[in-house]
Amino acid sequence: MEGKTEARQGEETAWTRPSLTFYHPNAKGTGCAVQLTLHPAHGDTAGSIFLLAANQMSVGSGSGATRVFPKFDWENRICVKLDFADLCKILQVLRGECESIDDGRGLFHRSAGGSAAIKFRHVVEPTCGYSLEIYRSGGPGGEKASHILFGAAEGLGLCEVISRALPTVCFGVPATYAAAAQSRASRGKGGENAA
Repeated sequence: MEGKTEARQGEETAWTRPSLTFYHPNAKGTGCAVQLTLHPAHGDTAGSIFLLAANQMSVGSGSGATRVFPKFDWENRICVKLDFADLCKILQVLRGECESIDDGRGLFHRSAGGSAAIKFRHVVEPTCGYSLEIYRSGGPGGEKASHILFGAAEGLGLCEVISRALPTVCFGVPATYAAAAQSRASRGKGGENAA
């Protein structure tokens, strides 16, 4: 899990914005990477999880003296913002309450930059897991599409991560987290010698 430190305007407290990234390259070069980043609620702004999807650009190589890792096209990624209702619909699929979001219709988001369709469903063929498809139309770059298949174990972890993120999406970062982040920040500025 990666994190980004950020201080909100008018606040002294630094906190970590956590993110979780899945890399699924394949030998055909048609794989995908997906990153989820938590954006807590604050003030009068609702929280969300931003989902970024980047298609695989190169296959990579494990042979030879130097290993070359597959690369993903983060520059031309697809970005969608998942709010409370979107996350609850994804959780329904992950918890087995339904096979797909809105009986296969998925989620639709419209913005000034175009529109996006997000389809998430439980699959059993070719392997058991969860299929995520994202389509973006309009805006710079024209139409884009990304697809990733999460394994059953990844689905379980994703369910836990989203479930535990919902209170932060709804109510923001509790004061105890903010205090701990401030304490870590002060230790990083010479406070480590005080202990």
